[in-house]
Amino acid sequence: MKANMGTTDKFVRVLIGILIAVLYYLDLISGMTAIIILAFGIILLITSLINFCPLYTLFGINTCKRK
Repeated sequence: MKANMGTTDKFVRVLIGILIAVLYYLDLISGMTAIIILAFGIILLITSLINFCPLYTLFGINTCKRK
């Protein structure tokens, strides 16, 4: 897997993932909706940690500055 995510992209994904986790922890979101949103947040965190987004590959997007 070739890195296709830039620093700003990773920062935004981590921020959104943490925000979703906090909302879940504070019980501001609950039920099946909370589980779906939490799964989305986990996916955002994982993709930011590995610097690779499979959807970017499908759409030909690359925010990484490296060549």
